[in-house]
Amino acid sequence: MSKVDVVLGTFYGDEGKGKIIDYISNNADVSIRCTGGNNAGHTITVNGKKFAFHLIPSGILNKNTKAIIGNGVVIDPKVLIEEIENLKQNGYSVDNLYISDKAHIIMPYHIMMDNLQEELRKDKKIGTTARGIGPAYSDKYERSGIRVEDFISERFEEIVRKNIERKNIIFKNYNKEEINADKVIQEYKEYANYLKGYVVDSVDMIHELLEQGKKVVCEGAQATLLDIDFGNYPYVTSSNPTIGGIITGTGISPKYIGEVYGVLKAYSSKVGEGMYITEQNNEIGDKIRELGHEYGTTTKRPRRCGWLDLVALKYAVRINGITSLAINHVDTIGKLDKIKLCVAYEYNGQKSMRFSTNIDYLNSCKPVYEEFEGNFGNLSGITKKEELPQNALKYLSRIEEIVGVPVKFIGIGADRDDMIIVK
Repeated sequence: MSKVDVVLGTFYGDEGKGKIIDYISNNADVSIRCTGGNNAGHTITVNGKKFAFHLIPSGILNKNTKAIIGNGVVIDPKVLIEEIENLKQNGYSVDNLYISDKAHIIMPYHIMMDNLQEELRKDKKIGTTARGIGPAYSDKYERSGIRVEDFISERFEEIVRKNIERKNIIFKNYNKEEINADKVIQEYKEYANYLKGYVVDSVDMIHELLEQGKKVVCEGAQATLLDIDFGNYPYVTSSNPTIGGIITGTGISPKYIGEVYGVLKAYSSKVGEGMYITEQNNEIGDKIRELGHEYGTTTKRPRRCGWLDLVALKYAVRINGITSLAINHVDTIGKLDKIKLCVAYEYNGQKSMRFSTNIDYLNSCKPVYEEFEGNFGNLSGITKKEELPQNALKYLSRIEEIVGVPVKFIGIGADRDDMIIVK
């Protein structure tokens, strides 16, 4: 049996996982997306052209890699079809795409529920992407969800009618437009006919590939601090984008997990509400945002930006069993004259390396910073870590020292080839 390599986000998402996944998948036989829905986005730049993946595994760009959408994903079929068509129009084959029969389908009423719930929260909004992700997972666990195997079967119509009947009671109660079941069924049957040729028993398929010794890569979506259990609740996503979600979102046993790559930026960013202890809501944050083009892949919202938090990073390393780090945007942070790194928290007058998602604790903490020289210069064309300027090396070395995990990948530009691989 072969081992499965995993790529996970360490903070709030948008760390550049797609680029790392793309590189690792180049030598992989299988690339699997495990959790989340089209609220997540991986962007890969190939020969100057950007590809934004919201549901399809990034490994699809490598023609010899099987790309599997795992059972832990919730799928908006309309979005998935748009992604498939975009790939075809750009000359990519999707013959290597597979969809788990156990994944769940996002329906129009999920999107309506998402918007309604956010509206009812008033000034306590979570800041969801309004893509229907949370309500789809809610139905999954409430056992009224629609699996892909239901979606492509004759029982689909009966399930949808029952669900819409129940949801319309809620919509009517809040003076919202009710859903026309006939219209939805007609539209979604067309989507089902389009997608059914891609549907497989993914658990069986994945284990057969492992038994054949195939190299498998699992793609994490979102990131650790957005995890429904281990993130900054309630300002989190609706699934487990940590190592646990990789296992439950694929059916892969923990004993098959090999390398776990934790992806981060050389600074930090966040979309949505919630605590963010190293945020720079000032000129520095604005400068980082513009230098790093920090606008959401899915939402286009401007991201909140700040310094890198090593207390939170060490927490992510513990939760996920991260074996090495992939640090993107080293070139971006190197454009600043001075760089700060959060190396501890000050809590009750004492330095602490304890991270907690408890709001009262975080509100009582202040970041403890160390300052580094920036001005890394032009990093393009550098292929070895030792060729980096001393200022960059000092910054990276301090991260390794405090977190206790080596840096394997160093991102020095936007293109897929702008990366240093540490041997």
